[in-house]
Amino acid sequence: MPSGETIRIRGVKFRDGSFYKIQGKADSALAEQYWAPYTEGKHLPFEKAVIDNIYIKDILGSRFAIRRVVMLELSQYLERYLWPNYTPAVNPSHEHLMSIIVMVNEKFRERVPAWDIFKVNTENVEFLFHQVLEACLKNPPEEGLGGRRANHFKELTAMILFLNHCFNSMENEILRMQVQKLVTLPMWTSLYKGRRELEFKRFPEWKTGWKKIQKRDSKRSSDDLIKLSFERTFLRKMISHFEEALFSVKEDSPLPEEELHYCERFMELLIDLENLLPTRRFFNTVLDDSQIVIRSSMSSLVRKPEGKLFRQLLDMLRFYQRFEINDATGDPLTDRDMMKLHYASLVALQRAVFIKYPEMKKFALLNVAAINSRESLEHFFETLSRDKLHSLANSLALIPMDTMPEDEAEALYPKDFLVEMLVSRHEKRLSQLEKLNEMPLYPTEQVIWDENIVPSEYFAGDGVLALPKLNLQFLTLHDYLLRNFNLFRLESTFEIRQDIESTIRRMKPWRTEDGKVMFGGWARMAQPISTFLIVEVASPQIGERRPARVRADVAVTLDLPQNIKQEWLGLRKHDICFLVTVRPGAPPGTYYRWNESFVPQVGLIYVRGCEIEGLIDDQGKLIDDNSPDEKPMLAGDKVTYRVWLDCNQYREDMEVSNNGGEDCYETFNVILRRRQKENNFKAVLETIRSLMNTNCVVPNWLHDIILGYGDPSAAHWTKMPDRLKTLDFNDTFLDAEHLKESFPGCTVVPRFPDRESKPPFRLHFQYSSGPHVKDTVGTVELQKEIIEFESHVIPNRGPYAFVQPKLNSVRFTPTQLEAIRSGMQPGLTMVVGPPGSGKTDVAVQIISNIYHNFPNQRTLIVTHSNQALNQLFEKIMALDVDERHLLRLGHGEEALDTEKDFSRYGRVNFVLTKRLQLLAEVARLQETLGVTGEAAYTCETARYFFLNHVVSRWSKFVDLMTNLKNKETTKSCVCEHFPFHEFFSNAPQPVFKGADFDDDYNIAVGCFRYLERIFQQLEEFRPFELLRSGADRSRYLLVKEAKIIAMTCTHAALKRSDLVSYAFTYDNILMEESAQILEIETFIPLLLQNPIDGHNRLKRWIMIGDHHQLPPVIKNMAFQRYSNMEQSLFSRFVRLGVPTVDLDAQGRARPSICSLYNWRYKKLDNLPHVHSSPEYLVANAGFRYVFQLIDVGDFNGTGESEPNPYFYQNLGEAEYVVAVYMYMRLLGYPAEKITVLTTYNGQKHLLRDVIKRRCTDNPLFGNPHKVTTVDKYQGQQNDYILLSLVRTKAVGHLRDVRRLVVAMSRARLGLYVFARASLFRNCFELTPAFNVLRTRPLDLHLAPEEKYPCKRKPDEEPYGSFVVVKSMPEMANYVYELYSKFISSLPKPELTPVDKALKADEALAGSVITIASQHPGADSDDEEVPEEIADATKVTEKTSETTPSLNEKPEESVPELSTVVEVETGDVEEPSTETVPTQEDEEMNPAVEAAMPDETEQIEEGELVEKEDKTKKKKATSPPAEEVEETGRRRSKRLRKS
Repeated sequence: MPSGETIRIRGVKFRDGSFYKIQGKADSALAEQYWAPYTEGKHLPFEKAVIDNIYIKDILGSRFAIRRVVMLELSQYLERYLWPNYTPAVNPSHEHLMSIIVMVNEKFRERVPAWDIFKVNTENVEFLFHQVLEACLKNPPEEGLGGRRANHFKELTAMILFLNHCFNSMENEILRMQVQKLVTLPMWTSLYKGRRELEFKRFPEWKTGWKKIQKRDSKRSSDDLIKLSFERTFLRKMISHFEEALFSVKEDSPLPEEELHYCERFMELLIDLENLLPTRRFFNTVLDDSQIVIRSSMSSLVRKPEGKLFRQLLDMLRFYQRFEINDATGDPLTDRDMMKLHYASLVALQRAVFIKYPEMKKFALLNVAAINSRESLEHFFETLSRDKLHSLANSLALIPMDTMPEDEAEALYPKDFLVEMLVSRHEKRLSQLEKLNEMPLYPTEQVIWDENIVPSEYFAGDGVLALPKLNLQFLTLHDYLLRNFNLFRLESTFEIRQDIESTIRRMKPWRTEDGKVMFGGWARMAQPISTFLIVEVASPQIGERRPARVRADVAVTLDLPQNIKQEWLGLRKHDICFLVTVRPGAPPGTYYRWNESFVPQVGLIYVRGCEIEGLIDDQGKLIDDNSPDEKPMLAGDKVTYRVWLDCNQYREDMEVSNNGGEDCYETFNVILRRRQKENNFKAVLETIRSLMNTNCVVPNWLHDIILGYGDPSAAHWTKMPDRLKTLDFNDTFLDAEHLKESFPGCTVVPRFPDRESKPPFRLHFQYSSGPHVKDTVGTVELQKEIIEFESHVIPNRGPYAFVQPKLNSVRFTPTQLEAIRSGMQPGLTMVVGPPGSGKTDVAVQIISNIYHNFPNQRTLIVTHSNQALNQLFEKIMALDVDERHLLRLGHGEEALDTEKDFSRYGRVNFVLTKRLQLLAEVARLQETLGVTGEAAYTCETARYFFLNHVVSRWSKFVDLMTNLKNKETTKSCVCEHFPFHEFFSNAPQPVFKGADFDDDYNIAVGCFRYLERIFQQLEEFRPFELLRSGADRSRYLLVKEAKIIAMTCTHAALKRSDLVSYAFTYDNILMEESAQILEIETFIPLLLQNPIDGHNRLKRWIMIGDHHQLPPVIKNMAFQRYSNMEQSLFSRFVRLGVPTVDLDAQGRARPSICSLYNWRYKKLDNLPHVHSSPEYLVANAGFRYVFQLIDVGDFNGTGESEPNPYFYQNLGEAEYVVAVYMYMRLLGYPAEKITVLTTYNGQKHLLRDVIKRRCTDNPLFGNPHKVTTVDKYQGQQNDYILLSLVRTKAVGHLRDVRRLVVAMSRARLGLYVFARASLFRNCFELTPAFNVLRTRPLDLHLAPEEKYPCKRKPDEEPYGSFVVVKSMPEMANYVYELYSKFISSLPKPELTPVDKALKADEALAGSVITIASQHPGADSDDEEVPEEIADATKVTEKTSETTPSLNEKPEESVPELSTVVEVETGDVEEPSTETVPTQEDEEMNPAVEAAMPDETEQIEEGELVEKEDKTKKKKATSPPAEEVEETGRRRSKRLRKS
């Protein structure tokens, strides 16, 4: 590769070298000799010196450079060499230990499974862990010993990180056994006796346990006691070592980077130990006893500039040390409980003062309010001597009364330390909830650009951040909500920062000569502010400090194109905007560079959020958006918005202003809006905050599981006290044989053997009296049970075809039936659905069965995307569910594949229309019965008519039939006496068959049921007559009428307060795509209703998802990796061991293609139809194999390229993929059956461009169904997939096995993977899939004599000879030849002169390519239709040579298309080589691909409009045909010469 070229490996930037150059020839040879998987059988014997040399030279010698560690870890160094040889017998060295630690830490940084390798040789894990503990307590070398001290802290930091990973992986039994030794009750050995006895008084049960421990210790050997003592005091000793290192930092001397990182990592370890209840319970007391929080706050590090992150971490530790929880029981402490504890501590202080210091009796007798503030306590304690303070602290059991010399005691416990310790313990603090309620919801400039809180998107994962983490367990529900609140707020802040930077840069703020601000550009999403005025500051409410309301008027001039002006005028109530102050220092004409720091360039000073209340009209009145009156027209371009400001932020700003600071509200000069789709963060944050302010009542059977404690299977239906013994499975079973085969291992017998066994079936379960379940890892095994079934007849619904029940036609597998059964029972049901396993069918059947079994219960359906919700909803509509009970909330309803409107107002209109139809039927019935009056006037009159005229006639008929049945009757007597003959005259005739009395009577009963149903529906519709407004009717429909309500998780979060205010209720929740929903968005739907008598009425929670596929989308890599924000509640439950039903049969892909990903699941077989359906029994026409890995080499000496950061492209693969697509089209494959996928957005754009140039305008090819990324295509499928993996230098984010599973599981019939085969063979995580792929040749094998569709079987050789293609140019030439043959066989029409000229122009179209923001003819990549496409985008590609079209025969190698992307801004002063990062292709953050809208970078919109106008004028003045013809001749001549 060219010298100096830069590559990135998972966020780390390297120079000079391909994969093997980076790894080093020596390392590569060493791996081949000792552990490389591809040289198995040729390895040399194990040598300790090899590990020692690699560690000393490559790891420690490079100062733990990620570059070296990455390559060693990728070579399977840990799996194949380090761990297999780490045994006590070989006496492993310190270098061996550190090598394992570094490799494990690297796996965690990469977020790949790290502990699986330790399942081998588990007996050595304890030995390894003990070695780590001993190494952690080694004393550091003295200062001035070269690099030894720095290396010591480097190693110590790595060991602390390793321990942290162990503590956060307690779901792993091997690790849990090791770490529990360090944090259980015996660790109180390190407490001094007075403090320990004080704790035993608070928790007497622990003293009993302490005595038992002492009794057992008395029987242990001395060696065992030494080992136990080491483990019990380990954490306290670690704190002491940290304290020594911390106080070795001098305020006036430079701080080595290694020691700073050590301090930050250790603080992170303490925080993580504190926010997990199993580690916190006893450790919190040890931490408090060490006083390390106070000592750290008084250290020199907190005062140094580089200590900013340390200060933030210290604040987090202080917060969790004081967290409002009972450490013994785990119960949350209310404000009242905290107040009692505060008063108790003050009383203890006053009592101690009263006893020990009679001269300070005045203090002891003061009321609590006089001494609970920091100021009053400091005033009192400052008057005491150090000795008195020490004695007082000892009497409170805070510190021991040592007999050390006076000077040592004074050094260890100085007066300022003692004062701070006593004050911080006894001062009154704001509760966590009060702090939260006083927190502004909008981010400010201080938070937005703080890299410790909101890191940049390119986060390597090797540092510490002041961010909360979503771990396996949480302290309380408040803790759970608070962590999610903070992370959601910061993730939104990151997106806001991107919008502000992008928009303000486009406005080009400059400073004029007179010091004013001018804007040299403009942006669609921001406008300069003309005037800003605070118009109202309402008085605070009682008990609050913030104003009740702050409103302001913002005036702007909308001198914009009409379409953009309408966007600004279309801002609605509650839309969020941002007020920005910029004071640039750059003179006019200065170019703002994207790769330099943003804030100094533009001079950004303030950012404040606001919420739109409405527009102000010319009379100064607020325009009401909901008013039925026509909105007034605003004269001119100047408009004024009335906005609400954040009251908490306003109070803080005014305090700054009152203390002499600047009033930021007098400085705003830009207002910025955001896309409505991305701007709902405030509503979600308010929802989370309101949950924390209310008494969140989670069902008792769910509470502990959500927090991560207790028995993971406690909520499974087999352990629920109210499990059901009888269930009607309705149409679930197709026949009796299907029923019996659905319960393997169970005895299935008929309840009434003499009756006919045909569906529908009602099942009776006989549960054994003993334990019903046997817990296994993540599953529940049922004991053999007896199941009795009985057939029942669905009641006759009437003589019309449209009232007959719709029946299920899916033959569910036994595992699917287990999921359906579990979903019908009360409790928590988790269904893991691999690709193509019928998750949606299972979900729909569960909903249908609940609907029919429990008609009075209401079911809430929640999904991640509108697309999935609509798919589920459409299948529900096809089942036997009355459509009046269906309701679809939120946007996206219009995408339903039906003409019916299932929105709230659509359902109201349906009800009103249906009411009129039913009343018309009542009128017809009234007429046929000869009854006079206005029976069909209202639902009420219809009810009276039914009771007085219909029921009476029916009762007489029933009595008559009862009497006639006991006598000799004719077969036609039912027909003769039926009172509603004339009404049913429009039904299929004859209504009565006259063959059997019982059959005819059953038909008559069905007819009456039909009539009864009419009046029953009218009775349900009666409230809609009484409610007059559409809003009231829609609320009634939501709260009372609808039985199945569907919404997305986002809609649930946004509308929770409204739903609760409506008294919305539901009994069951079904969540689809559960593994793709954020934790908090999964949790909120549980609390969309008010509790009843302090209890949540939720009975069932069904979660369906697949944690082996891609997780929720998190745009910021730091939040995704460091904070684990991508963790879904579904995947956390799986980690906790909550029982799951794993669907074990797929019906999407060929069995051979399924083998590429079925290894990832416990068991995944194939449904019968993939072995029997015709489409699966034939091969893919033109291909020797149905799937194949095609090795793609460098093209023109280049593999992958990176024209912009993390915007990866591979021209060779792109051309190869398009050539194969063209080949398939020439063989007759339908374009809609082919999808082109890639793992990077950069490659997606390149593929679309190549397809556009070669295929789009050619009717023989056209566009494939979709060209998109793997992340975007999750949840979709197609018959044939062409997959480009792009990377040639590093594996990249495909190493995430979840992405691999998605990529391999999209194809039904054919999968062709284009990649650098040698790169992926070493990746341990991808080995199972690539081992299968490598069983086929790596060169593409074609069978060109076949045509689509093919008749050959998949295992048969192609007809005739097959062609082996070894490279992309060879494939391009081959396709050209096929195309030429095809064209030559077609009749050639005579071209007109104009056609010839246009054809010549097309042939000359060379260097300029317009890349559309959306691929022509393809759907949007977004799950939902984007609300706003890029308005002005023009991207050009430079080409070194013109790429030949199919009309020209290519050379031996297709000329290279350079992939340098430029964004034309129209500014001639800007250098042409300046590129704009797209921020789409994010190697560091692959999830960004699924979240970014499918569009390229915007340019200045005004310039584009001007250019478009010029283009139109040019087209309007086209030359005559004669000139075109002459021009065409001249250009064709030049083309022939070239």
